[in-house]
Amino acid sequence: MPSKKIIILGAGISGLSCAYFLKKRGADVTILEASAEAGGAMQSRRIDGFLVERGPNSTQETTPLFDEIIRDLKLEGERIYAEDTAKYRYILRDGELHAMPLNPSTFLKTKLFSLKAKMRLLAEPFIGKAEEEESIAQFVERRLGRELLEYAINPFVAGIYAGDPKQLSLRHAFPKLSALEENYGGLFKGMLAKKNERGQSKKEKGESSVATQPAGKMFSFKNGMGTLSKAIADSLGDNLHLNSPVEKVFKNGEKFIVQTPHSSFEADEIVLALPAYAASDLLKDLSQSTAVVLKNIVYPPVCEVVMGFKIEQVERALDGFGFLIPEKENRKILGCIWSSSIFKARAPEGFVELTTFVGGTRNSEIAREPDDVVKRIVAEELRELLKISGDSAFTHILRWERAIPQYQLGYGDVLKALDAFEKENRGMFFCSNFRGGVSVGDCVKSGFAMAERILNYQK
Repeated sequence: MPSKKIIILGAGISGLSCAYFLKKRGADVTILEASAEAGGAMQSRRIDGFLVERGPNSTQETTPLFDEIIRDLKLEGERIYAEDTAKYRYILRDGELHAMPLNPSTFLKTKLFSLKAKMRLLAEPFIGKAEEEESIAQFVERRLGRELLEYAINPFVAGIYAGDPKQLSLRHAFPKLSALEENYGGLFKGMLAKKNERGQSKKEKGESSVATQPAGKMFSFKNGMGTLSKAIADSLGDNLHLNSPVEKVFKNGEKFIVQTPHSSFEADEIVLALPAYAASDLLKDLSQSTAVVLKNIVYPPVCEVVMGFKIEQVERALDGFGFLIPEKENRKILGCIWSSSIFKARAPEGFVELTTFVGGTRNSEIAREPDDVVKRIVAEELRELLKISGDSAFTHILRWERAIPQYQLGYGDVLKALDAFEKENRGMFFCSNFRGGVSVGDCVKSGFAMAERILNYQK
């Protein structure tokens, strides 16, 4: 019996991962990418000695799939781990950067939160469950208090989603957090129970209850995160077609036909590993209602400004991952990653590299300002907060008019619509960061899960 033909539309990290695991298991897979380079946002460039990341600056070891891919593609010598100081992350309050507490002792001592806010946490174990879907803001304010929302969660959400915790659904944007309340009745109860469960599991296996390494270590590669996407793309060989924008997808009997400007492809199954707005354009003829659902998924604009300074220009010690800014501080930037402090060799000798983000749902209009305006805004903010003298020796600006999908309140209806489409159009699947999580680890796991689903799929 001939093997079924699978076509994946889109060679971002989700599509690449899905194609990689399918090919590894012997499937007949073709992946089509509109642009001249695979990887989507996960691309890296060395410019004037500075390493510029177009997308994620790092990821965490949240799945053993990373080890599998890195081992298979012989990238062990390229992987690098973050410096120890990267565990320190700073939050701006009243014009001053405060380190986020890492344990109960530092939490009690920090000036980031008031005594009232610290005392408020004592009530958390006695708060009941929510009776309906909540936003992240509603959940955190109810369980932890308003100050923790404003000075911990608000900037944290801006850092991950470039989003607004008042608009995002806790259940879908942070499902693990939601599950702690749902399954254990609260955050502290849940964390304690999970810790006991892990200890019991290790005991039953005869392992030490103390991990030899911290879970979820942060890593990248010597030449950036684009190393991973490029290696996967290279491993696909002729299965990957670049400069192949898909113009139309339709059914011809039991087969799907995919048309590009230069070719036509036949498939038994299709995976849409595209941004929601791109998938929407392709599905108008197959399902107008699903196309509308996809089109309505919000993607705020984000602008990334990479700057290089001589070390002596920066008075403030860059002793951490970087800083995030709460909305309440009324600043024009979302935060800044101290790229050359996290990983060595991100900047030329004698220089530091700072990666700053503006825009998101908070200040979308700033992300659309001309380059000279954005550069001036970022330079002024960094000059004040990090005590920088003089102008940057290097500046590179990257823009995404539509950056990160927002899992807003009611997102369950979006997921139901996607499930319904897959049932009505058997053999078509969605595998992108608007479903299953936005992190690199989430996308790799989604790609693996989709590959397994397709291999076991029967129409």
